[in-house]
Amino acid sequence: MCQDRGCCHSCLHYVLDYETPKTLVIQSKAVGFVFRFTQLLVILYVVGYVCVVQKGYQETDSVISTVTTKVKGFAYSNTSDLEHRFWDVADYVIPPQGDHSFFVLTNIIVTPNQTQSRCPEVSYCDPRSNGRLSTLGLCVNYSDTQQTCEVLSWCPLEIDTNLPKHAMLAAAENFTVLIKNSVTYPKFKFHRLVSPNMRGIRGRCMRCEFNRITDPDCPIFRLKHIVSEAGEDFQSMAVKGGVLGILIDWSCDLDWWAGKCYPKYSFQRLDNKNPNNSVAPGYNFRFARYYKTPDGEETRTLIKGYGIRFDVIVFGTAGKFGIVPTIVNLGAALSFLSLVNSFPIPTPLQWGAVMHRGASKIKTKKKAIANDCACVPNRILILFTFSMYCSCPHKVCSLV
Repeated sequence: MCQDRGCCHSCLHYVLDYETPKTLVIQSKAVGFVFRFTQLLVILYVVGYVCVVQKGYQETDSVISTVTTKVKGFAYSNTSDLEHRFWDVADYVIPPQGDHSFFVLTNIIVTPNQTQSRCPEVSYCDPRSNGRLSTLGLCVNYSDTQQTCEVLSWCPLEIDTNLPKHAMLAAAENFTVLIKNSVTYPKFKFHRLVSPNMRGIRGRCMRCEFNRITDPDCPIFRLKHIVSEAGEDFQSMAVKGGVLGILIDWSCDLDWWAGKCYPKYSFQRLDNKNPNNSVAPGYNFRFARYYKTPDGEETRTLIKGYGIRFDVIVFGTAGKFGIVPTIVNLGAALSFLSLVNSFPIPTPLQWGAVMHRGASKIKTKKKAIANDCACVPNRILILFTFSMYCSCPHKVCSLV
């Protein structure tokens, strides 16, 4: 019975006892300096990095974007295959509508008047089919000194080794492109359309042209300026083509005190221009234009087109003040400070201060709980356990 009452009494003490943290005042300039310096580091981290740099008081949302482009410009060419030719946007923008990208033709190899017939292949003879053409297994004269396989194909075959050293459409560098970009941040119900009338003065904006210094917000770009901003030369790149990225950064601060939200443009070449590290440097593809002769025979003009593909890449994150992240980060800051206050970092300075100063310089309130027991402070362990060890066996005195 007594044992049960003692057990209940112990349980009540365990549940109803009230505990308070113990406080030690260490009169040491070195220890105090380390303590205050640690507090200062925590405050600088919370204010400088979390609040100012990372904007921890904001909610964030990712951008949803759509892009349309419109290219303008014209050029002339004069070659033996095409003679005098005028090129407009319907000729050099292929395809007319792209998915966040557009292609501008700059150089071509033309194989005109092809028909379905038999002709010698442009390679050394191998009676086995090479997978590209329908080889008939017959060796015929390709020239006075060379025989090749006879094939059934569109004849005459294309010879794509004689690429012009200078771009046929060199004037393409003066073409302009309008990039209409619509972005939305659904969480904040924010919508912005970058178009010719975005500034409210349609006539003025239609005459503007992007310039990094004088007009960084204009959505109309000249192609040679895009290429030069990416660190490339337009005429050199136009010979074999390539891929350029137009990067539009919509990272915005939507708080009312942060100002307006406008895109930031940057440009970068995306393909590998080094021929030693690329299987097929540049960018090219083939397309054909079909015709019918008066007697009904089908013919075509095969064009191997080289050019520059421009990929429009839109990205960004918007932030706006939110009460939930503010409370979370404020609570984390207070937790850091309380951790520093409760558990000072043990350093050699603290250890030395405790070892070489008497217990009389450590101001604390002490209360002995042990009966008939003389308690003495343990100067070595007091820094870590905050307790006083009794000289009697199995007895411990606590500090209040």
